[in-house]
Amino acid sequence: MSGLHPVVESANLARRIGVILGSALVTLYYCSKVLLRAVCGRLTRTDVDRYTRRWSGLLLRLVRMNLSVHGQVPDFSDGRRYILLSTHASHYDIPATFVAMPGSIRMLAKKELFGIPVFGAAIRAAEFPSVDRHNRHQAVKDLDKARQMMESGIVLWAAPEGTRSRDGQLLPFKKGCFHLALDTNAIILPIAFRGIHNVLPARTWRFNLGQPVQLHVGAPIDTSRYSVEQLPELMMQTRLSMQALLGDSLEPVSSPSLSQQPA
Repeated sequence: MSGLHPVVESANLARRIGVILGSALVTLYYCSKVLLRAVCGRLTRTDVDRYTRRWSGLLLRLVRMNLSVHGQVPDFSDGRRYILLSTHASHYDIPATFVAMPGSIRMLAKKELFGIPVFGAAIRAAEFPSVDRHNRHQAVKDLDKARQMMESGIVLWAAPEGTRSRDGQLLPFKKGCFHLALDTNAIILPIAFRGIHNVLPARTWRFNLGQPVQLHVGAPIDTSRYSVEQLPELMMQTRLSMQALLGDSLEPVSSPSLSQQPA
């Protein structure tokens, strides 16, 4: 991946602890707001959109991420179903997407996340669909629920790699999210992050501060033009698009200001 050559500013132990504690407190605060409004019967999709963006903006501020967006972002309110298929090299992929992209975005989350106290209940209340990757029968039901959410206007975020890449390079793709896209005649929007693996390398607690991160948006792929038999072709087309997005730098079309994210 060319185009990003950051000067790494590794956080010392005190700063690492600060980032971890700050992230935990911010997450607990917004989870509590979601659950409180849900219990009172007052939680709306607009509330969740606002809370996720505020939560995400604060998380990115804690690591001083310098995020820019490149490419054409479509209008997610045009009545079509969308699924964001993203590279996955960091825990920060999700909050960076929430900050940078419009619409009611929800992550297609692995089942284990729903077992985390408070957090699991909050994302369930916030309409985050789950997927059981270890139970094929349940996974089919989960994907059907995700399809219903997409039809109601939610834009799903999914990582076709299924796990985080250590170096930002693409891993092999799994088929589940592509079946979902075909079943719903969704528009796949390939997106790719450059430099985000430097913020918190996979399977470490080594935070690097002030990193430049680029979110590159690819051309939409209309899955209604593909049949089930063309699933391998659809996967390859998406992979080629995402691989191209990890290439040379492009001129930014917008630069979300973390300082403008409300607390």
